[in-house]
Amino acid sequence: MNTRKNNFYVITGGPGVGKTTLIDALKSKGYSTVAEDARSIIKQQILKRGDALPWKNKDLYALLLLNASVKSYQAISNKNDNIYFFDRGIVDTFCYAKMINFKIPTEMLQNAKNHKYNSTVFILPPWAQIYTTDDERKQTWEEALYTFEIMKKTYFDNGYNVIEVPIGAVELRVDFILKHI
Repeated sequence: MNTRKNNFYVITGGPGVGKTTLIDALKSKGYSTVAEDARSIIKQQILKRGDALPWKNKDLYALLLLNASVKSYQAISNKNDNIYFFDRGIVDTFCYAKMINFKIPTEMLQNAKNHKYNSTVFILPPWAQIYTTDDERKQTWEEALYTFEIMKKTYFDNGYNVIEVPIGAVELRVDFILKHI
């Protein structure tokens, strides 16, 4: 079954570009939002001393991320027709898998591809002035640049119209997105 939820919008990009800040701003305006699955997986793995981490067992991390992303989509797919903004989407996992040369099992890949968002995806470009690393974000600036390019191509290759959100104050970014939905 191939479904497209036109009320589901993805906000994506490399690490440290302001996605979560933007999602939080949209939430404060009354929009429904879905948090990023990657950070919660990393936090859980660190807490239980697991190795399904992007700097340890990358393949297992990719599988957990794909499963979590599909579950997040499915959990709200029949709730209502409200607009939802996702902090990353299922296709982000395809990008990550491509970057680590991991082949997602065919059945999982097909299942994931059957859960489609609005064809418009918003991508935030790298922004050196706000980029930082932390216990859960360990990528270098160069890796952040590379991730942006691969992310943009991966969404495009999966049939999405990728719109780059200009760098600027969060309020301007919110306005930009709302004008394009």
